[in-house]
Amino acid sequence: MLSLKGIHHIAIIASDYEKSKRFYTEILGFKIDREVNRKERQSFKLDLSLNGDYCIELFSFPEPPKRPSRPEATGLRHLAFKVVNVEEAIEQLVKNDVHPEPIRIDQLTGKKFTFFADPDDLPIELYEI
Repeated sequence: MLSLKGIHHIAIIASDYEKSKRFYTEILGFKIDREVNRKERQSFKLDLSLNGDYCIELFSFPEPPKRPSRPEATGLRHLAFKVVNVEEAIEQLVKNDVHPEPIRIDQLTGKKFTFFADPDDLPIELYEI
């Protein structure tokens, strides 16, 4: 068995780099650690952190193919972020024209959660801790 220590990062390819960059930084609150223009690949790479932890690599590529993400496509199902209060988080999203699904209750834990989508329709979950 491998001796994994945790998740290092999540890589996301954006169809509209500037739109996704704004979404992850200005709406979700990620901090830009580094941005690299990889001219030879016609690509940008944006390193993002949350609360001091490196989390997401956001990429751009010329004409990336679409990937099915719903309802239950094979592969990455969604990203989930911890929040203290789901209702307050939803209020902030709505102020930024992001409209989550109705709040649900996890039948196993009794905790509240909701889903919304990033600019490329990647499902994102907010899970109340």
